[in-house]
Amino acid sequence: MMPSQNCIDLIKKFEGLFLKSYLCPAGVPTIGYGSTMWNDGKKVVLGQKITLEGAEILLMWELKNKANALHRLNLNQNQFDALMSFIYNIGISAFLNSTLFKKALGNQNDITIRDEFMRWNKAKVNGKMIVLKGLNNRRIAESNLYFTI
Repeated sequence: MMPSQNCIDLIKKFEGLFLKSYLCPAGVPTIGYGSTMWNDGKKVVLGQKITLEGAEILLMWELKNKANALHRLNLNQNQFDALMSFIYNIGISAFLNSTLFKKALGNQNDITIRDEFMRWNKAKVNGKMIVLKGLNNRRIAESNLYFTI
């Protein structure tokens, strides 16, 4: 399964587009549509630039690589898209170690999965974990998409 346009639009909406690298709220150098790595495996650093076409290519490269994390789950397209947006934001490793993954692996229709999305609405800012409005809104959108039939 591959991400649909709904998934791509959701990621673009919440990541925004930045053609010059910047520090995200968690203090990580980021570029394009929320990328922290280039497609050659090197980390983004401050001062780097990307074209719109390059940002689109990088987004699609990341989605293709991250889609492999969902191969063990029996998902419908909306569930897949919601989890892809989630993974795009938190990373594959964090996802595979999450209770959300464990619940989706056991029963992808478990309604408590919605609560698991919402556990990921915080980021470390100045050394403290705080709820970020943007992350909170993203988790609501992802969980709503996940449970859309």
